[in-house]
Amino acid sequence: MTTPRSDLKPNTYEYEMEALVKPTGFREYDARWLFGEELNPLGAQALGLGLAHYIHEIGVKPRIVVGHDYRSYSQAIKQAVIIGLMQGGCEVLDIGLSLSPMAYFAQFDLDAPCVAMVTASHNENGWTGVKMGANAPLTFGPDEMGRLKEIVLNAEAKPRDGGRYERVAGVRERYIADVAKRVQLSRPIKVVAACGNGTPGAFAAEALRAMGADVIEMDCALDHSFPRYNPNPEDLEMLHEMAKVVREHGADLAVGFDGDGDRCGVVDDTGEEIFADKIGLMLARDLAQQHDGATFVVDVKSTGLFMTDSVLKDHNVTVDYWKTGHSYIKRRVKELGALAGFEKSGHFFFNEPYGRGYDDGLVAAAAILGLLDRNPDQKLSELKSALPVAYTSPTMSPKCADERKYEVVNEITDAYKVMLDKGETILGRKIADVNTVNGVRVTLEDGAWVLVRPSSNKPVLVVVVESPNSADDMTKLFREEMKPRLGQFSEIGAFDQEI
Repeated sequence: MTTPRSDLKPNTYEYEMEALVKPTGFREYDARWLFGEELNPLGAQALGLGLAHYIHEIGVKPRIVVGHDYRSYSQAIKQAVIIGLMQGGCEVLDIGLSLSPMAYFAQFDLDAPCVAMVTASHNENGWTGVKMGANAPLTFGPDEMGRLKEIVLNAEAKPRDGGRYERVAGVRERYIADVAKRVQLSRPIKVVAACGNGTPGAFAAEALRAMGADVIEMDCALDHSFPRYNPNPEDLEMLHEMAKVVREHGADLAVGFDGDGDRCGVVDDTGEEIFADKIGLMLARDLAQQHDGATFVVDVKSTGLFMTDSVLKDHNVTVDYWKTGHSYIKRRVKELGALAGFEKSGHFFFNEPYGRGYDDGLVAAAAILGLLDRNPDQKLSELKSALPVAYTSPTMSPKCADERKYEVVNEITDAYKVMLDKGETILGRKIADVNTVNGVRVTLEDGAWVLVRPSSNKPVLVVVVESPNSADDMTKLFREEMKPRLGQFSEIGAFDQEI
C-alpha cells in the first residue's frame, strides 16, 4: 500500500484510489477521525494493516476480536479495518454489533489477546475511531499509539500470509450473563435504563433485568441519527432527560450509557444528577468497609473529597490521582493492584470479584445496584447526602485545535508554576499545590481547585473547578479565574457550557 495522504478531497479520483489518514486522528489512547474528511475506507484499511504489523512486531499472537458500534457507517469502516488486518496476517474474530466492554470481554471469552473496536464513543455523528489493545484488559496508550502512527503514516506495514476471518456468534449472550452475575438483587429496584438510541439499547435493559432490576426503558431503540440528544451521560441534556423520567415513574435511579457502553451516568431518586466522581466516592466508601486497606485510582478531574473523606481514612484506603483517560486509569489500576478506578467522565474500572479491570458501564450499573441492595434502608439521594460537601462544576470543553491544545495548556501550566514559586494568590488564597500529571490541577489552601487539560480525543480543552465552600465560590473560581485566564489565548474558542 502506498503512503497515506492527509490532503485528499472527496469526489475526486485520488480519494477513491488512495488512503486518506489525517495524522491528528492518532490520539493518546485511541484513534478518532471525522469520517470522509479525515479518513476514508482505504485509510481504515491502512490502519488495519498497520495494526496487524504492530501486533506481529511486539510478538503477540495475531488473534484479534473486532466489533463495531451503532453508527450508520461503523460496519463499513470495520470491514475495511478487517481487510487490512487479514492482509497483515491476523486471525479476525468478528463479534458484530457490540459494546466496547463486550469486545474487551470477548478477548477473555475467545482467548484472543488483541482487540479493535470501531467506535467514536460519545463523539457526535460524523466521527469514527478505533479502540485497540494487545494485552487484555489493557488498551493502547501513548507509546503504542505513537508507534502505530509511525507504521501507518510511513507505510511500513507489508502484507503477510496467515490472515483468516470468522464471524463468532453467542458472545452477546455470554457477555450479558457475565455482567448479570456481578449482582443478583435481593429486592426490587426500579431503574431507568437511558441509552440515547445508541448501541447500549440492544444490551442494557436485558442485562439489568437479568440482575433482578425493574427496568424502565428510555431511548433504547437503536437509531444512529441520535434523534433526541447525543448519547453522552456527562452532558447535562441527557442527564436532565433522565431526571424527568425518574420523577415521572418514581424510579429509584436512572443509569445512562454513552454510545459504546463503556461509561455510566447516574441520576438519583429525586431526579438530581450525581457526577461520576461522587458516585465513585460512594462506591469506594461501601467497598472499603468490605476490603480494608484497599487502593483506589481516580483521575485528576475527580473531587478532592477522596483525599479527605473520613470513612476512607478509617479503613486505611490509599487513593492515587492519575491521568484522565480510560487507558491511563485502566493501566494504573492494574499496576497498583487497585480494587477499582473511577473517572469523572463516567468510566468505572473494577478488578475481581467485581470485574475484569476494563471499563464497563453495565458493570458500573451492577456495582451501583449492589450498593443500594446492601443499604435497603437508604435511598441513593440519602447515600449522596451522607458525603462531605463539595461543589463541583460539570466538565466544560472550550474549543481548541488539536494542533495547538497541548502548547496552550503547557503555557497555562508554566504560568501557574511561576505563581506558586512567587507565592501569589488566586481570589485571595495561596496556591497549595500544582499537579502536572495530566494538564494542570491547581489546589488552593482551602481545598478548592481548578483544572485545565487537553482533551485526548477531541479538539477541545477540559476545564473543571471545585470548591468546598459554596456553589457561589465555585462559580466565582470559574468566572474570575479560569475563564479570564483562558480568554488570554486567541486559540481558545467558545465553551460548550458554562456555570
